[in-house]
Amino acid sequence: MRLIASLLLAASLPVGVLANASSAPDATALYQAQCQSCHGLNRLGGTGPALLPESLGRIKPEEVRNVIHDGRPASQMAAYGELLGSDEIDALVGYLYRPAEVAPTWSEADVRASHRILADVSQLPDSPQHGADPLNLFVVVEAGNHHVRILDGDRFEELANFPSHFALHGGPKFSPDGRFVYFASRDGWVSKYDLHNLTMIAEVRAGLNTRNLAVSSDGRWVMVGNYLPGNLVVLDAEDLSLVKPIEALGNDGTPSRVSAVYTAPQRDSFVVALKDVKEVWELSWAGTPDFVPRRILAADYLDDFSFTPDYRYLLATSRQAKGGQVIDLDTGEALTDIPLPGMPHLGSGIYWQQDGRWVFATPNISQGLISVLDLATWELVTEIPTEGPGFFMRSHENSKYAWTDVFFGPNNDAIHLIDKQTLKVAHTLRPVPGKNAAHVEFTQDGRYLLLSVWDTDGALLVIDSETLEEIKRIPMNKPSGKYNVGNKIGFAEGTSH
Repeated sequence: MRLIASLLLAASLPVGVLANASSAPDATALYQAQCQSCHGLNRLGGTGPALLPESLGRIKPEEVRNVIHDGRPASQMAAYGELLGSDEIDALVGYLYRPAEVAPTWSEADVRASHRILADVSQLPDSPQHGADPLNLFVVVEAGNHHVRILDGDRFEELANFPSHFALHGGPKFSPDGRFVYFASRDGWVSKYDLHNLTMIAEVRAGLNTRNLAVSSDGRWVMVGNYLPGNLVVLDAEDLSLVKPIEALGNDGTPSRVSAVYTAPQRDSFVVALKDVKEVWELSWAGTPDFVPRRILAADYLDDFSFTPDYRYLLATSRQAKGGQVIDLDTGEALTDIPLPGMPHLGSGIYWQQDGRWVFATPNISQGLISVLDLATWELVTEIPTEGPGFFMRSHENSKYAWTDVFFGPNNDAIHLIDKQTLKVAHTLRPVPGKNAAHVEFTQDGRYLLLSVWDTDGALLVIDSETLEEIKRIPMNKPSGKYNVGNKIGFAEGTSH
């Protein structure tokens, strides 16, 4: 939305389009006059993000209303509070959350037409140009203003700060050498950024509503999983050009959304969860791949999953009463249910060795507990009570604690430190009382960690992992995720994959 254009359009509207004392606002006409020039025909997006229910799913209507009324700083989104009445803004908000009259589509031709090369890698230096350790950089997603910050993980100083596409989602992924980082936004844009030269390389719109992406550990392929349209999109990692779209259809032809896609480096494959059919897909990238999925029947639908350390087994969510299932990727068999009450967030679960055995711990987004499983027997070891439901859990091989937040509920300013040997809460921190504390990521050596104060008036806190003292505070607007290059490309114990 651009204010000058909007004022001109509003002035040209016939009587009755905008609200008056005797008629309700025409939300469709309001969108066409005020929003379409930036957000696109049929709300599919343009210079502004897509405004579909699928894209706005995690944003509360009141927040959307505030953005329309007040605008968004450091963006082209102007304030409409003086141009539109309260009932007109309310009508627009309701319209944006209404399903499209014509089902939106995004074809192979649309993907190709959106592709943009922004810099020629062959003309850029192939060594870091900033003096920081390239394996100890942090990529920080600042969700409150849709920006990304690159931090030096030794000095905790900012190297770059640039706008992102709307609502980066699913966590950025890295090339095997750590030079490039790949982002996926909620409304389908995939971007490639050069961390050596701090410049954007390429981007493409792979879908309309994207879940996440994965990068093959040989550095050749990017796999994107979409809710809308329900498909996978294979991109060439070098320039993000389209290689192949893969429609997400069950073995019986049932269409599905894609819940998640991750890379399994020891298997030379991508592993995919389908949301609407009871299947797991494995797609090999070895040799000259055809990306034809190997179908594995699951015991239940999958929303998310995590791997065991050897990447043989999936620990996957299940909508049935017991909450989880184990799938053997070697044999293609669903082995057993696992006792996980509530809504475990397995994609944020982590594993470590406790008394010589591998255990897996997962937070729970509906109950205040951490479930700990024995990875040899699949039995529940213990449930650790917390002050409320959590979302993220992180650790490091050099840390004796697993850090877990209390993301939901009245105690979301708390962070629990769980002793990885006793499996009990050793410390509870409240870094900024009254403000949501969430998502921890360690430096490559585990000496320090970054913790988000997830608030508009928020910050990144740099904390000494041994003394638990705050070392530095960096003001930010809802810093959601922080990702350390070395930990991510090494698939380090304790971080997300």
